[in-house]
Amino acid sequence: MTAVHHLPSLGFGGFPLYNSAGLWQMLWWHMGPTEFIYYWLHRALHHQFLYSRYHSHHHASFVTEPITGSVHPFMEHLLYTANFAIPLLGPFFQGGASVSMFYVYLLAFDVLNAIGHCNFEFVPRWFMRIPGMKYLIYTPSYHSLHHSRVHANFCLFMPIYDHLFGTVHKTSDTLYEKAITGQAAPKTPPDVVFIGHGTNLVSLFHLPFMLRSFSSRPFEPKWWLAPFWPFCVLVMFVMRSFGKVFISDKHRLRSLRMETWVTPAWAIQFFFKSQWKFINGKIEEAILEADAAGVRVLGLGALNKNEALNGGGKLFVDKNPNLKTCVVHGNTLTAAAVLKKIPPNVEEVFVTGATSKLGRAISLYLAERGVKVTMLTASTERFQKIYDEASPKAQARIVHATKIEAGANCKDWIVGKFCSQKEQATAPSGTTFHQFVVPPLQEFRSDECSYTDLPAFALPGDTKYFNTCEMTMERGCVHACHAGAVVHALEGWDFHEVGAIDHTRIDQTWDAAIKHGMVLK
Repeated sequence: MTAVHHLPSLGFGGFPLYNSAGLWQMLWWHMGPTEFIYYWLHRALHHQFLYSRYHSHHHASFVTEPITGSVHPFMEHLLYTANFAIPLLGPFFQGGASVSMFYVYLLAFDVLNAIGHCNFEFVPRWFMRIPGMKYLIYTPSYHSLHHSRVHANFCLFMPIYDHLFGTVHKTSDTLYEKAITGQAAPKTPPDVVFIGHGTNLVSLFHLPFMLRSFSSRPFEPKWWLAPFWPFCVLVMFVMRSFGKVFISDKHRLRSLRMETWVTPAWAIQFFFKSQWKFINGKIEEAILEADAAGVRVLGLGALNKNEALNGGGKLFVDKNPNLKTCVVHGNTLTAAAVLKKIPPNVEEVFVTGATSKLGRAISLYLAERGVKVTMLTASTERFQKIYDEASPKAQARIVHATKIEAGANCKDWIVGKFCSQKEQATAPSGTTFHQFVVPPLQEFRSDECSYTDLPAFALPGDTKYFNTCEMTMERGCVHACHAGAVVHALEGWDFHEVGAIDHTRIDQTWDAAIKHGMVLK
């Protein structure tokens, strides 16, 4: 449409950008002729002869979604187009047409059409309680009754004609009240909730309700998303001011009901200490909400359990000692996933990020099993604390290193922090880089070196409703920490998994995951 305005000889060049009188004329033509004609046309389409041949196609959607509003047979589209042109042609012949009129009407039309078919009630009660408003604008619940009851609520956007001609369904008002207060359908709490967060700013579009086709594939920033950066920045600030943890997806594994929730924060915000109070506050709200609802296990994903942020979730458990919901960071299974990719006959490993939760647990586990572990860390104090945790036998196999060159002769690197091209070049030819660093390493080495994928699991084959991808994972696959929360629920464990990883439980957690059909990726 924008291009048309600039094409010669089409008559648009003389339109002013804005004409307030024309906008009022447009509104009058819509409220009068268009709404009235649509009402009777719609009723006619519900006559058995026309319904069976045309309109039943639209009603094939018993559970509607926004795109349903545009799904019609070709002949219906022609009729609708002629009717919907009236509010644009009327001001044109009255001399009130403007460029903005076309944009206002077409955009408002599509938005209202999508709202009516979104199958989610969100129009606030205060708005619908404005005198006369129930006659001027419909709600998602109002139009849902047209799809479920068929011979009622025929209006386009304005229920006034349903009221005038007696076709309002008698439950319209009560359904709205039930829907807006969450009582329209029985709400069964999930057994497991996993809380993630945004990564790249444009990961906003990887949410299932944003771009379904995009979210059905592993996340990868695309060039065509670049123009949406300003919009994403705006959303980030709005979510910072008004956002709360929200549901992004629902799944099922046998009798286990699972949901994925999202913290209203992006990865960049976690690196600013000034944002920690806000982020922790939102996570705590979600934990308390889950606890009140009866959720059995709540898993913390990615940076939501950052050690500096909240001690791997320990902050929330210490602050709320009476939680019935088990808070789980899932890193015990993550550690197991990293360890299972290390050859069983390995004699020596070099660990970066060695004093992190995962680095500590992996180092202690391997040292207890006879592997020499060189731990790279600049902090003697943090190294000594982990060293003191080890048994005397394991202490003999733990070595402190402060320079990357200490790994020059080791072919098994366990990488838990960023590793530059120069640092990777220190490793000998044929090295395997076992990763638990986020984001994963850029693969600079090609001289017989290999890089393992980030720890992840394919869920059992009888898992349902995984129609979208968990960030960079393939469909049906989840990060190891997510799988850890699911295993926690499947096993019926009733303890919190927060703070430091108990490396003595790594084998037990791994065995439980395999027993329940998890497959290491």
